[in-house]
Amino acid sequence: MSKCADIIIIGGGIIGNATAYYLAKKGCSVIVLEKSDHMGNGGSSRNGGGVRQSGRDKRELPLAMYGIKHLWPHLSEELGMDVEYYQHGNLRLGKTEDHLNILKKLADNASSMGLDVQMVDGKEAKSICPYLSDEVVGASWCKTDGHANPMLATLAYYRSARALGVQFITGEEVLSIRKIRGKARQVITSEGSYEAETIILSAGYDSRKLAATVGIDIPVNQALLEVLVTEAQPPMFYQMLGTAMADFYGHQSTHGSFVFGGASGYEGVNKDDGTPVTSSLTASCICRGIMKYFPCLSEAKIVRTWAGWIDACADHVPVISQVEEVPGLILGCGFSGHGFGIAPTAATLLSQIAVGEEPILDVSAFRYDRFKAKI
Repeated sequence: MSKCADIIIIGGGIIGNATAYYLAKKGCSVIVLEKSDHMGNGGSSRNGGGVRQSGRDKRELPLAMYGIKHLWPHLSEELGMDVEYYQHGNLRLGKTEDHLNILKKLADNASSMGLDVQMVDGKEAKSICPYLSDEVVGASWCKTDGHANPMLATLAYYRSARALGVQFITGEEVLSIRKIRGKARQVITSEGSYEAETIILSAGYDSRKLAATVGIDIPVNQALLEVLVTEAQPPMFYQMLGTAMADFYGHQSTHGSFVFGGASGYEGVNKDDGTPVTSSLTASCICRGIMKYFPCLSEAKIVRTWAGWIDACADHVPVISQVEEVPGLILGCGFSGHGFGIAPTAATLLSQIAVGEEPILDVSAFRYDRFKAKI
């Protein structure tokens, strides 16, 4: 087992795995370090699977649009594994005038960036998805949005990267990054050290404490994401679903089960030892929201729930950036719970930055130093 490589990636989520894959395709030697015993054990395998453009920050939207146009449609074929990508559109639902105002503002912002997204009334929404409750008075509709299976997509990148020679090391926690002659060069773990010309930090909410070991602060904090899955249902609808107030979001999977995420506002009530655990409060809130929008699912049984930590950035937009003060260090973190859908694009950008290529998209809006006080 080599402890030296061209590039070390800290973090074995979908961003880390996908970046490793794209770097290996460029001929780089890569080591991926993951503290868990399992790849993708954080938010990458514990999210609603949305591959959406609508409802995004304007800065993030070009990444989503690029991925949906150029990467997601052929990803299963490229990686040799079905990632269950569906492109059947995204309905973001509203039940009040306030909801519609929120949705219209989001739709107008996206339209100004060239995205085909429109407002529809309740009747039109029901023509797209006949199972909607009569309480739905309108929605935003983006027909090019969709969803995929987070666990399978993460696994597909991992398997393809391994086939190209990427070395994955699990169950070994990274403790610090060490500079040599002013350049990020070594990664110190619980078991030893590794060395590379370039270090990519993509460790979710752990990225903040690791960046701090070389004097860099990234304003990200951990937040709990909770998801539930139902028993299999007959094929009903395959749009990605959401609401103006984020009561819940989700979709029907290939298996037939529905995967829904949401929040109760009580995620911080349960105290634990750092393990992400689900709360009966949140599951109940999600279910009540679902039944209001989709009465047909009121008798569906919940098979399981799960939770995962996400890295919530101060402005809810990721950091994809070199660090001028620490040459050799690249940041890929702060995805704030909506990194799955833009993961192929973000990983492509990180791989290009790492080898000195001109990125396919402008990444200036994702610089790490955007949070610094302006003098």
